[in-house]
Amino acid sequence: MTPYAAGTGIGWFGVVRLGTVQAAIGAMVMLATSLLNRVMVVEFAIAAAVPAGLVAWHYAVQLSRPLWGHKSDRSEKRSSWIMAGMGILALGTLIAVDATIMMAGAGIFAIILAFLGFSLIGLGVGMAGTALLALLASRVAVERKPAAAAISWTMMVAGIVVAAGVSGSFLDPFSEARLAIVTSMVVLVAFCVAMLAQRGLERNSLPVKQGKNSETKANFTEVLKDISQDQQARRFTYFVFISMLAYSMQDLILEPFAGFIFGMTPGESTQLAGVQHSGILLGMLVAGLGGSLYAKYFGRNEKLWIIIGCLSSAVMLGALSIAAAVGPAWPLKANVFGLGVANGIFAVAAVGAMLGLASDGSSSGEGARMGVWGAAQAIAFGAGGLLGAIIVDLLRGTMADDSNAFQIVFVVEGAMFILAALVATGTSMARRELNGKAVQI
Repeated sequence: MTPYAAGTGIGWFGVVRLGTVQAAIGAMVMLATSLLNRVMVVEFAIAAAVPAGLVAWHYAVQLSRPLWGHKSDRSEKRSSWIMAGMGILALGTLIAVDATIMMAGAGIFAIILAFLGFSLIGLGVGMAGTALLALLASRVAVERKPAAAAISWTMMVAGIVVAAGVSGSFLDPFSEARLAIVTSMVVLVAFCVAMLAQRGLERNSLPVKQGKNSETKANFTEVLKDISQDQQARRFTYFVFISMLAYSMQDLILEPFAGFIFGMTPGESTQLAGVQHSGILLGMLVAGLGGSLYAKYFGRNEKLWIIIGCLSSAVMLGALSIAAAVGPAWPLKANVFGLGVANGIFAVAAVGAMLGLASDGSSSGEGARMGVWGAAQAIAFGAGGLLGAIIVDLLRGTMADDSNAFQIVFVVEGAMFILAALVATGTSMARRELNGKAVQI
């Protein structure tokens, strides 16, 4: 393999290769958080609180992200942490599948095994995902980062979609043996593809000189202190938490909303989720391509795209609150598609800004900073879906009309996106140095 030119970092093909690793992560996580969730509740009649608790736990485990990021900063190769994390993720997914199958009759032992499996899933995602993003932040040139964020996140969503489609097509008619075989094959393929995609990539590229310090010898406590004292890093952490909390609150209520208010069948509401994910993919492409074109003529401005995405998301959620009052006459699919586009724009812009800010630490490396923001995202994801579902249930129990309950939740989500946009306006998303000059974004 021909090495990359010194100092040029990872090129576009390298970004696609890392995006392939993201796709593999998404595919395996989908099996645990989506497919096994459905199997537990529908096929095995397990209380919905069990898979919900397991999914929340796998997010809680990801609070370890800053530690794994810091360790990758201090090691010679981040790719070693990516490989280790992918192996742990694959093992955890297989254990979770076995535990799910055992739930038909093994009782508490199956729950304990599932707890172990989801613990390993959270550990693997945190380890591999943080090291991968840190590698992107340290090896991708600053002008390529918006598009790199779009490519990697688009491929992650594509990995989820492909894995869901393939596994779903081979699972019918359902049986425990078929579940074990199909999920094992998805895990095996995802793991092997990830290993091949990242093989030799780090060895044949050099760090791009973007920040003060791409390698840190500070201990973990000093690194966390550096991040907490950095006003911009702290504000960006608040932004990540608030925006991702608003983003995830809709996860567990959108399909029930479609069923209760619009009378959609389970199949129709599932298709609605597909419409939303299609919109997310389009939004990611818009943010990536649009951000690059905008930067070409007017200079990079990730903050602008973040604010556009957040405010557009708030508008779409406001429209959904109106839909709750109007009912079946409302163009729900178009509304949900628009929400997906807005979510995709803000997500990619946020990741692009994250990649840029990751190299700005005085003693903290890219891995530790990406880990802190990843932990904030994990907390938001774990709490958001559960919080949205609980609020809807409480409001439906106290209100005569279900539509009022959904209206309130959608308005709250929209207000949180507006708050996230306000926090973003006060955050300087800047690169410290570009061609010898400080650049504000």
